[in-house]
Amino acid sequence: MFSPPPCSSDGRLPPRLQLVGITKRYPAVVANDCVSLCVQPGQAHAILGENGAGKSTLMKIIYGATQPDEGHMLFDGQRVGIRNPQQARQLGIAMVFQHFSLFDTLTVAQNVWLGLDRGISLAEVVQRIRDTGKHYGLEIDPERPVHTLSVGEMQRVEIVRALLTNPRLLILDEPTSVLTPQAVEQLFVVLRQLVSEGCSILYISHKLHEIRALCTECTVLRGGKVTGVCLPQYESNASLSRLMIGAEPPALERRPVRAGEVVLQVSGLQLARQDVFGVDLMDLSLEVRAGEVVGLAGVSGNGQQELLRALSGEDTRAQPHMVQLAGQSVGHLPPQARRALGLHFVPEERLGRGAVPTMTLAHNLLLTRTESLGRGGWLHMDRLRAQARAVIERFGVKAAGPEAPARSLSGGNLQKFIVGREISAQPRLFIVAQPTWGVDVGAAAQIHAEILALRDAGCAVLVLSEELDELFALSDRLYVLAKGHLSPSLARADATVQRVGEWMSGLWNADVQQHLAVMERAQPSVENEHV
Repeated sequence: MFSPPPCSSDGRLPPRLQLVGITKRYPAVVANDCVSLCVQPGQAHAILGENGAGKSTLMKIIYGATQPDEGHMLFDGQRVGIRNPQQARQLGIAMVFQHFSLFDTLTVAQNVWLGLDRGISLAEVVQRIRDTGKHYGLEIDPERPVHTLSVGEMQRVEIVRALLTNPRLLILDEPTSVLTPQAVEQLFVVLRQLVSEGCSILYISHKLHEIRALCTECTVLRGGKVTGVCLPQYESNASLSRLMIGAEPPALERRPVRAGEVVLQVSGLQLARQDVFGVDLMDLSLEVRAGEVVGLAGVSGNGQQELLRALSGEDTRAQPHMVQLAGQSVGHLPPQARRALGLHFVPEERLGRGAVPTMTLAHNLLLTRTESLGRGGWLHMDRLRAQARAVIERFGVKAAGPEAPARSLSGGNLQKFIVGREISAQPRLFIVAQPTWGVDVGAAAQIHAEILALRDAGCAVLVLSEELDELFALSDRLYVLAKGHLSPSLARADATVQRVGEWMSGLWNADVQQHLAVMERAQPSVENEHV
């Protein structure tokens, strides 16, 4: 059995955080099994493990949101029993959750105000949010209601809220899962500055290159137990994968694209924003053909939400001909009618839109799958449970079974279930936003392989992602969305991080003109052809 090294310090300061024998049991699983770890002052310490390894449960225990069954905790050398998040914040512990803990009907400033000293006025909070966002490159409008934000913008709110507490220990659970590469670079500058000032960081991420770039020590969990401690800078992505999941993820196999008929055709889509904080969609045109993956890149808040709602049927204000599915005008049709034509959709928000937290996994199938509905609306429960069990087994979802509530799953496992639910429906058109949000490297490789298998089977696939690496790995063509405008189509072979990054700022017109000029100069003149 692995024994973690003793918790030592430099002789001047005690460890910032020390966990000793932390155990947490649930009816169906032991989430944490005698976990011990040590975090020094001014250290960025990674917690690595596959989905369901117990990482988030352990962080909630440190933050006081969950109580351990056994074990104890020391903070700055003093034994503490943290009964709730308020007590944790008083000690100087802040946490950014993987699933956002924001009230949709409140503004950004009101959400942040809830976790701060009552002696601070709301006006002061508004100004501090603006100042902190500007200083750290995490700008967000404090007056905006949370329900108008994209998931990337919500992530920024959570990070700014944590920074405003001046934490001594900052816990980050998948903080970059929906941030653009530029935003990640800005965040890492912030985190390195905090570390230099003595703040300790506990960092959970499935992005192995981030752990190697930021953290100086890493504790590995598997099945709720500590199975290793390593120095990430001396590890490769492959060796970290082996520590986490026991193997390297399989290489992604791509076949040459054989695009067929147009399945999704968007022509001149124009939609006015539905609220003051939204984005107008301006004359958008795109197409997705059978047997190809089309990627859509862009910084959060540039019209992605509005476009997804227009494509999924949640927003039916478009003229019918502006959105065509398999040759039929569907701009005015609701989601159910579009599903009947073969559209299946994975939204970026897992809980609340992708799944109902209190419903079982079997019942969550009914959100988009109706095969188990009989006459008069009667449910064939045996068939429904069998379908849910098939998704669980095919996609390696760690759950107690079809009767497990959606909220009982880790974020990554719930993501696998939702993606699996839609892929196993054998869609004609598959639209997925943030397909691998919060999943481990093994699960991400599986989801990517399933998406490409759908493509190879003739499905038309549209992928929206904040991660350019993911879009480059999956896409045959790309578009970029900026300020409600859509770029021309870009072949994957012509896409670079620099070029797409420039287009994400809306700077594609000059680039396209330059490219056309180069192509024109490369063509021999008609006069020369006759010589």
